[in-house]
Amino acid sequence: MKQLGIIFLVAFLFLESNIFSQSPVVDTLKREAPIFYNANGNQVTFKAEMPPLNQIAGAPKAFYTYFWEYGDGTYSEKENPTHNYKNTGEYTARLWSTNNYDNGKPPESRPKKVVVNKVTVDEASADDAKAPLVGEEDIYIKTNRDPLPNEELVLVTTYKNLKNYETGGKLYLFYNDQKFKEDNFILEDTRIYNGEEIIENPSGFAVLKKEDATKTYLVSSDNLKSQYIPVVQDSTNRLVLPATLEESKKLYRNYQLIEFENMQPGEERTIFRTLKTTPEMLKDTSAIVTLRTIYVPDNNYGNHTVKDTELEIVTSHDPNKMATSGAVLNYRLVRFKRIKFKVRFQNNGEGPANTIKLDVDTPEMFDKSTLEIIDTYPKVPICPKGKEVNYSCIDTSFSKDKILFTFKKIYLPGSNQKNVVERDSTKGFVKYSMKFGKDFHKQKTRSRTAIYFDKNPPIYTNYAVTRFTPGLSIGAKAGYIFTPSLNNHREYMAGITLSPFKSYKGYLQAEFFISANSFDELKNFETININDIGIEEITRFTEKNKENGITAYLVPASYRYNLNNFLAVGGGLQLKLDLQSKCLKQTSGETYLIIPGVGEIRDETNDTYQETECNSSFTNFQTGVFVGLNVGGVRIGPSVGVRYVQNFNAPTSQIQVYGIWKF
Repeated sequence: MKQLGIIFLVAFLFLESNIFSQSPVVDTLKREAPIFYNANGNQVTFKAEMPPLNQIAGAPKAFYTYFWEYGDGTYSEKENPTHNYKNTGEYTARLWSTNNYDNGKPPESRPKKVVVNKVTVDEASADDAKAPLVGEEDIYIKTNRDPLPNEELVLVTTYKNLKNYETGGKLYLFYNDQKFKEDNFILEDTRIYNGEEIIENPSGFAVLKKEDATKTYLVSSDNLKSQYIPVVQDSTNRLVLPATLEESKKLYRNYQLIEFENMQPGEERTIFRTLKTTPEMLKDTSAIVTLRTIYVPDNNYGNHTVKDTELEIVTSHDPNKMATSGAVLNYRLVRFKRIKFKVRFQNNGEGPANTIKLDVDTPEMFDKSTLEIIDTYPKVPICPKGKEVNYSCIDTSFSKDKILFTFKKIYLPGSNQKNVVERDSTKGFVKYSMKFGKDFHKQKTRSRTAIYFDKNPPIYTNYAVTRFTPGLSIGAKAGYIFTPSLNNHREYMAGITLSPFKSYKGYLQAEFFISANSFDELKNFETININDIGIEEITRFTEKNKENGITAYLVPASYRYNLNNFLAVGGGLQLKLDLQSKCLKQTSGETYLIIPGVGEIRDETNDTYQETECNSSFTNFQTGVFVGLNVGGVRIGPSVGVRYVQNFNAPTSQIQVYGIWKF
């Protein structure tokens, strides 16, 4: 009993230490960046008073990035942009600044009212951010940053009418992946500027008219004006909208519907949404989450564009980072899936980088032979093996627990390089996928990357963690119970167990089983009486006791530890209650007389017989503790076990021998 208490105490302290060791230091210092502007007619120049940066030790030089929303449906990412408003009126300008390589919180900027009294400049400013839609691309998504838990991001959605006639349609935003237990985001605000209507609490999806299979528009990220892609976006063009909506409802918990009208041929519009990452996403940092946008350009047809946007929940605003789609995995199904990883990097030097090496820690659980490179920036082909080439390419090599990606003969500008204005042009990434190996355990993995720019010292990313959901394993259990203090006692049990699916080492298990028990006892004894005249009366008794019962056993929680695939130990608390108990006691006595000089003779007139029955329900509640051992398929499959139970009241001990099969 004492040893069991020590085990539980150690387990509790271990869990507590892990929980508190993973809790980040909360930054309570509030920083502000007030907005200022100078208006010359309708030409307005913006700036913000930025607080000092808190440099992360050992990181590249800290800097701010900016996202300005002008309040008229346009935006800029310049530090001090100039914007020409088309019309007079009052506008609300907003700023979201992001502190890169900085230890503190991002500065907060209050919205600023901008009053334009007259139009003096007709042409648009060069600093205005134009919607980046070209060719056959009809929708574009971008964000201002990858968010920390409990931090805001701005989701920009630009859509375009590619028809040669006026249209009205719909925009859906699906968010909060079902695969995560907690919500990823809260949709705080939506800002529209072209008469769109937000449909509150849509009760259902509209039934569409006949699909027009001839009017499809192929969307490709290769058509973007910019040479870099701020976020990963997978686009598809589809025809059957109800099927897409039903699929999306299964993948996401929440959605928003916006309807629009009177959109002219070639017209582009932009919608701004503020999403706040939930604090619960702290445990899923370095996870890749997705947002799905569905654009229906014309209500009269089912043609629609689906764009899935990947985002990373980060621990800091560091352009050099690693993320994975395997933050939450189903162990039963994962062997059939490919786990995606993405390593991002930024050249913060004063000159271009020509060779970039990504030395990625890779747990042995992954099968490196299944590696597939999905995408890269700079966009380069895979280098041929064993051959030197004179063009840009990416080379891949392996060691026991590492993958080395090498970008060769490239040109990636440095953010501190002369004449480099656009910081995003200094960023790159490699996105790849792998499968788990044939024999892998249910344990989380940690991967991170050492990034080498030419011959400079490495920069290390965060850890990208893959972990498995507990899953549910139901086991069938049957066996025999010995009660040493009872002779002729027989008890057979059968029931179920409940535990996490195929746990690697330690885990909790609950059990419930029913037993049918019986007890037979036969006693013989006699009584002797001598009367006044010396006759001895002997009564010989036979007593038969029969008991039958149904007993329920509950193990609310036991701690089990798998030493390996074939051997496990455990201990816990057992509760016992007799659901039904029946007993029958039959006592018969035969009388004999011993007469002096005659001997023993039978006296049937004094024979006795007595029968007693009893019935009871829900009685004999007992508690006890146990320790046990299992041999066989202790993680999944069949095994046999033995368990010793020490009850706190009589009968005090039990020995259980059983077989169990976990599914």
